[in-house]
Amino acid sequence: MLSSGKEGSLGEYRSLLPYLFRYRWRYAAGLFCLVTIDAAQIVIPQLIGRAVDLITMGSFKPRSLLFIAFLMIAVTAVISLGRFFWRYFIHGSSQRIETEMRERLFAHLLTLSYDFYQKNKIGDLMARSISDLGAVRMSIGMGLVAFIDFIFMATSILVIIFIQDARSAFFAVLPLPVVTLLILIFGRAVTDRFLRAQESYSRMSDTVQETFAGMRVVKSFVKEGWFVKKFAATNDDYREANMELAKLEGFFFPLVSFLSGLTSVILFLAGGRRVIEGSLSPGALVALFRYLQMLIWPLMGAGFMVNMIQRGAVGLRRVNEVMRTVPSIRSPGAPVREDAARAARSSSGTAPAIEIRDLSFAYEGKGNALSGISLAVPRGTWLGILGRTGSGKSTLIKSLVRMVDPPRGAVKIFGVDVRDWDLGHLRSLFAVTPQDSYLFSDSIKNNIGYGLENPGEEELLKAADISALERDLSNFNGGWDTLVGERGLTLSGGQKQRVAISRAVILDREILVLDDSLSAVDADTEKRVLSRLLAGRKGKTTIIISHRVSSLRHTGVVAVLEEGRLAELGSPQELAARGGYYARMAALQQLEGQDG
Repeated sequence: MLSSGKEGSLGEYRSLLPYLFRYRWRYAAGLFCLVTIDAAQIVIPQLIGRAVDLITMGSFKPRSLLFIAFLMIAVTAVISLGRFFWRYFIHGSSQRIETEMRERLFAHLLTLSYDFYQKNKIGDLMARSISDLGAVRMSIGMGLVAFIDFIFMATSILVIIFIQDARSAFFAVLPLPVVTLLILIFGRAVTDRFLRAQESYSRMSDTVQETFAGMRVVKSFVKEGWFVKKFAATNDDYREANMELAKLEGFFFPLVSFLSGLTSVILFLAGGRRVIEGSLSPGALVALFRYLQMLIWPLMGAGFMVNMIQRGAVGLRRVNEVMRTVPSIRSPGAPVREDAARAARSSSGTAPAIEIRDLSFAYEGKGNALSGISLAVPRGTWLGILGRTGSGKSTLIKSLVRMVDPPRGAVKIFGVDVRDWDLGHLRSLFAVTPQDSYLFSDSIKNNIGYGLENPGEEELLKAADISALERDLSNFNGGWDTLVGERGLTLSGGQKQRVAISRAVILDREILVLDDSLSAVDADTEKRVLSRLLAGRKGKTTIIISHRVSSLRHTGVVAVLEEGRLAELGSPQELAARGGYYARMAALQQLEGQDG
């Protein structure tokens, strides 16, 4: 499970070096513009001081003031133009880096294994993908600007005021060491509070995601009020966490402003006396005042810089933690190549489609989900799997496609160990309809055909005909283009299952797996779907997992699982005659059907 990422060290920024190198010329251009306008701003107090000295002298030519005014307009124009370009280059680059990082993070999340998503909440992953990356963008955008301003502008101003009048400058800058100390303390405090705010945001995102995903359950149990209270609690926690951060910032920045203003008071006392003594001109004193006012932003910017860099380090730590996570299930170093894979699954091959030898598997921290299962499924066989809830049916299917990793040599597909297949090639052999019949928030057409690049109308109609979905299309307002809503919210359970079956059937894969995919349809529809599947998949392997014995009567072989073990194996007729679990379930369901 991902940690909270409390160690947001500045060393995390090393991971950004490839991005910064890629945009080095943009950053260089932006920094050049930034330094240029900083230098231009430093010139303005000199021009103001020159104008004041001319006026206080009493005798001057208007042409001299106009010339100074013209210079100030020219310098201001340079500053305005420079500000546009440094924003374009620096902010533009940080936005591009954020976009690339988010795309890379999303792509990496798609490579992570099934167990990763069992251990980590979706809301937290969304927070890392959005809020944390936003903090990283700010740190390499505005944070960098504040850093350059602090280094270049503050240093330049201090050098200039000491050159102009070292004695007055010495007294004026006495409060600055206190500001530096406050900045260091502020940076440490920001890290802890920002982390708490990010964790609160993750919890709030989890609450929203889970509530919306389970909207049917929420409404059916009339629990809207309870979820409103739950969200309000997480929302208040997020507000309080951000308020703690805001209080810290609200205390720090006015204090820095006060200390910076204190320098002006000191300069007024020390510099004013120097003017009275005649050792400092009025214009020079005005320039010094202006410089000290300009010094407030670099000092304030230092606070912003520490804030943003610490936030960025925490955010980058949380993002990098995901990026450094290695998929627990990966393709081998030398996987079965495409030509060998094609030969293995060709119709002329002699190896069974599926071969399982003494398969045992246990989830982390739990007992065995599967124990000593051995089973061979010849090509073209229809295999039925029956068992109580928790008997290991779904785990068995997951081991075939390596959603969980079986021991080496325990599972073979077309004679090749599943751990020797390239993951993409292995899973391309299967078409699976999972228990939850997950649908995307898209049209029926796109949900059925999303596994193909450009499914044709004929392919869609054939798949819908096999799943008995075509008779429902006329009832949908938009036909094929009807939007099904998030997770198929607008469809009935049976319709969702038949869309999922169509999505699997249209792929026409070597092995089709229906994992309890007909539980929500009536008996007549079930019979129609299975008969059309039987006719349309001759020579190809099909696995049907079901609690209904009626669904398994079309199969050639039925495997009965009990507590992770293979309890019975044989044809439906053989198992019905043995008097075991299959026979008991068949008799019970037949009796229920008569009572119904």
